[in-house]
Amino acid sequence: MKKTSAELYNMILEDPDGLVAYVLSIQERNQKLEESTALNSRNSSKPPSSEGYAKPTPKSLRGKSGKKSGGQPGHTGATLKQVEVPDRTVVHPLSICPCGCGSDLSNQPALDHEARQVFDLPTQKLEVTEHKVETKRCPISGKLVQAPWPAGVTAHVQYGPDFYALLVYMYNQQHLPLNRIDQMIFDLYGQHVSEETILNAIKALDQELIPFEVAIKEQILMEPVVGADETGLRVVMVLYWLHILSTPTRTWYGVHKKRGKEALDYFAILEFYQGRLVHDCWDTYFKIVGCLHALCNAHILRELVFAHEVNKQAWAKSLFDLLIDMNNKRDEQMRVASHFPEECLLEWHQKYKEILSEGQKANPPIIPAPDAPKKRGRKKQSKTQNLIGRLIANEESVLAFLHDFRVPFTNNLTEQAARMMKVKQKVSGCFRTLEGAERFARIRSYISTVRKQGRSTLQELRAAIRGNPFIPEAPPSG
Repeated sequence: MKKTSAELYNMILEDPDGLVAYVLSIQERNQKLEESTALNSRNSSKPPSSEGYAKPTPKSLRGKSGKKSGGQPGHTGATLKQVEVPDRTVVHPLSICPCGCGSDLSNQPALDHEARQVFDLPTQKLEVTEHKVETKRCPISGKLVQAPWPAGVTAHVQYGPDFYALLVYMYNQQHLPLNRIDQMIFDLYGQHVSEETILNAIKALDQELIPFEVAIKEQILMEPVVGADETGLRVVMVLYWLHILSTPTRTWYGVHKKRGKEALDYFAILEFYQGRLVHDCWDTYFKIVGCLHALCNAHILRELVFAHEVNKQAWAKSLFDLLIDMNNKRDEQMRVASHFPEECLLEWHQKYKEILSEGQKANPPIIPAPDAPKKRGRKKQSKTQNLIGRLIANEESVLAFLHDFRVPFTNNLTEQAARMMKVKQKVSGCFRTLEGAERFARIRSYISTVRKQGRSTLQELRAAIRGNPFIPEAPPSG
């Protein structure tokens, strides 16, 4: 509580110890305010979007790789190339000699041709297929009988599965709002489409993806390394949570009102997982005891930047450089071997411990005054002390990427999966219903997995809406 000048003067005369305690509390409060002000997307988990135009200049935490910018050797390019058989050929005749003599060449034979190809779009239009079924009279019963309608043809006028797939693609992959989908369809095809039609397309596809979701849950349990993350999701103006499990070839999304153990129990996936779970050190994940753990070093690097630049902690810079060096050496080792020699691992673990020991010396425990009232719970520590404690307690999880080359240095793959859902909400706002959010999550799981498998998103949406969703092969056991 803020004190007046008179109150401070009385404390000097009557309670000097109380004055010291008050000054220390003010200093602690000021430090917390300074640290809070210094937080940004470079030295914390604060999202860049929250900083407006004041965000710091982007700077990679990993530093320069020494490689030239652009595509690297072995990268598959996307250069436009001529095709062997074009859809249409236009021959441009040579009638008047361009050399300056003005001779008539219209009757001269062409000796050769030089070709250039232009890739363009044909005029877009909806193709209408009319289905007619025959009506005949049965020669035995005398009744009028009719041929059966093809599967899926249920109304006098309706849209087909390919058109439905395009609507879902626009909404779930390109994150277009419903009114902009209508606008785009009209601009491309000259046909307005209602919100109900778009939502019906989403519902139709969602039902076809139930077998896919079951398979993905089972296959994620077979993966040796899985990344986990969660992010807030607005549903009917209420905060829900989007839970994400991700591997290089599969993605699963789930929506729940809770962030913690209640949600994980509801989904019933991670409780059966026995591989290596990569996450951001959230305590709920550590309560999953059936698996090994690995921490996202991108989060740790940002906290080390904060400790070094804001709190002036020299050890933090040393540990930052050590982690970067470890990762670079791992990238080199992966090209020639499947693991590090044991002596190399022991040396790095020793360096890691020595640096954190320096950090402990620079941040001794806070010793309360002898007459200070005792408080329940954990002892109060600074932000830097908490960081040091986590790094010491979770050494095996921090350095897991050194022992198993399948473990990524960061959890960026999973965080990227969360980022696209944020884009969706920024463009279209919150979800109107929980069912709508759950459908979106299931379809995004499918789209993300299809893309990771190197397949065409639109083609696989067409296949799914026809009742044949793509389901990846199960990963190899072990």
